[in-house]
Amino acid sequence: MGRLNGKVAIITGGASGIGEASVMLFVEEGASIFIADIQDDRGSRLAEELGNRVEYLHADVSRESDVKALVSRAVEAYDRLDCMFNNAGIAGPVGAIESVDVTGFDEAIGVLLRGVFLGIKHAAPVMKRQGSGSIVNTASVAGLRTGYGNHIYSAAKAGVIQLTRSVAMELGESGVRANCICPGFIPTPMIGRA
Repeated sequence: MGRLNGKVAIITGGASGIGEASVMLFVEEGASIFIADIQDDRGSRLAEELGNRVEYLHADVSRESDVKALVSRAVEAYDRLDCMFNNAGIAGPVGAIESVDVTGFDEAIGVLLRGVFLGIKHAAPVMKRQGSGSIVNTASVAGLRTGYGNHIYSAAKAGVIQLTRSVAMELGESGVRANCICPGFIPTPMIGRA
């Protein structure tokens, strides 16, 4: 314990993969965590296993009401939010561009890009009032280079990278950091499904 003692974090997509590993590390380092996911059984079980500083909340990050409620719950419980880790993801539609249907496109953009935007939108006012905070967005090497992901996933992740850069300029003036990580291939359940 130590580096995150007294800190409060929300981790979306926190029930599996990178999110689950992050939840465990944040707890080990002393943070209080809100796991946000749509995998209710996994998320609830993880929160139960990790103790009283961890709470699971069902949240579809593509729905503004869910993200707003998530941030409100953290503030209600701790009167602060130190880290918003926008990590939830889906693989999105695969195949040739002409085979991508609009429903699959909209769903992927909704989770991968809109979800990040909503997390930033609702965390930013809390962090600005505090004069501190860290927003971390999961992008991907697929947002930087071709050939690492399908078309829609890659485009959404490129959007996350640019959104993060733009928001970092705005929020930095208030003492709030915004960064994104660009993992390469990591064998998570999402990658297995893709």
